[in-house]
Amino acid sequence: MASLTIRKLDETVKAYLRLRSAGHGRSVEEEVRVILGELIQGRAEFPAALPQAAPLVAARPLRAPDRPGAAVQARVTLIIGGGIAAYKALDLIRRLKERHIQVRCVLTKAAQQFVTPLTASALSNERCYTDLFDPESEFDAGHIRLARDCDLIVVAPATADLMAKMAQGHADDLASAILLAANRPMLLAPAMNPLMWNNAATRRNVAQLARDGISMIGPNAGEMAEANEAGIGRMAEPLEIAAAAERILRPPQPRPLAGKRVLITAGPTHEPIDPVRYIANRSSGKQGYAIAAAAQAAGADVTLISGPVELDDPAGVSVTRVESARDMLQRVEAALPVDIAIFAAAVADWRVANEGEQKLKKTSAGMPPLQLVENPDVLATVSKLRDKRPPLVIGFAAETEHLIDNAKAKLARKGCDWIVANDVSPATGVMGGDRNTVHLLRRAGADIDVDSWPVMTKEQVAAELITRVAKAVGGSS
Repeated sequence: MASLTIRKLDETVKAYLRLRSAGHGRSVEEEVRVILGELIQGRAEFPAALPQAAPLVAARPLRAPDRPGAAVQARVTLIIGGGIAAYKALDLIRRLKERHIQVRCVLTKAAQQFVTPLTASALSNERCYTDLFDPESEFDAGHIRLARDCDLIVVAPATADLMAKMAQGHADDLASAILLAANRPMLLAPAMNPLMWNNAATRRNVAQLARDGISMIGPNAGEMAEANEAGIGRMAEPLEIAAAAERILRPPQPRPLAGKRVLITAGPTHEPIDPVRYIANRSSGKQGYAIAAAAQAAGADVTLISGPVELDDPAGVSVTRVESARDMLQRVEAALPVDIAIFAAAVADWRVANEGEQKLKKTSAGMPPLQLVENPDVLATVSKLRDKRPPLVIGFAAETEHLIDNAKAKLARKGCDWIVANDVSPATGVMGGDRNTVHLLRRAGADIDVDSWPVMTKEQVAAELITRVAKAVGGSS
């Protein structure tokens, strides 16, 4: 069967198909094919209750990242107009995908004289759309889906004809119907001969589109495709358009910690027993790394001193890796002075007094004696400095019992300003897990204020903590 046409679907079924297809990143007709295949193979799963039909104007949120720290998966509908600059749109597809932006292409009839739907489809890894009356996509008003099942519509090249249709509200082909039915932000990259760009009609259309709130990038000045023609009319370069699209999709976040230096420790320490064995704990470093990423996103200059972990370095963060508590203290002291110090590392309290030069062996005398001595206390050392003490010092209290009482005692004993207390009992799954439940303890005169937070991901805990830090040091969230 070459094509799939479905008509007269119930609105509830249409809503379910739209939600399911959006979740899988497929068109509705592709999703129907998948469902039919699963049904034939006996693998189809259907919800107990279908969702109620949602209004077509409902905004679709950006997709969540596949892993912490990954860029959000936004979706762009790219309309390619009929001009020689259409060949640049193929590079634009690649530039958008480099930025973790999914692309679905629409080609006008004129655009197909310059590039083919097959090429656009191959580069975008999505079906390319060309026909307003395509029976495979219009069984559920496909042009409405293309207009709304995205986060941004990009028109590149935006020809004089397409811009005129937009300004006057025409909808006589798929591209113009999408643009008229859209309730998403739009970005146009005009491309045309300089005389066309400067024509009074085009200037009126550009002014109208600007009043309608439509963004534009370019056109640039330069040589035209026509011989001996130059001026303003060249389409902006794909890198420029992709960067502009990303600014719309992911606007710059507030940077309340700009100009602040932040020191963070994370992960466990390994205290050697001999060349093979060591004393350690179950800390994964995820919470400290999340805090480092959140501080960097808030504009801070971040130094992360990390024990042995299996995590990628947060983007834009200066990372120093250490093994033992003594190494960590040395690196922390070398990183001072800073404005804020957050000690999230699970530093081992003890180490072996005399590390074996060779691997310790079993003997008939039994287990060799291991004499333990106390490690330096990184948090207390920095909290009690006179000259280089950071204005805000935050420690972590990982406890398995009497959480708040032990955290209050640690706050007083260590001399820090705040303590983030969390229960790390095995049943909680906090050690090595992706979620955390914390209590923020802060000095309030002679008292200690306790703020208990709900269960969050470690990234959410980090973002909330950095928000509180920014307010405390004079930033704004």
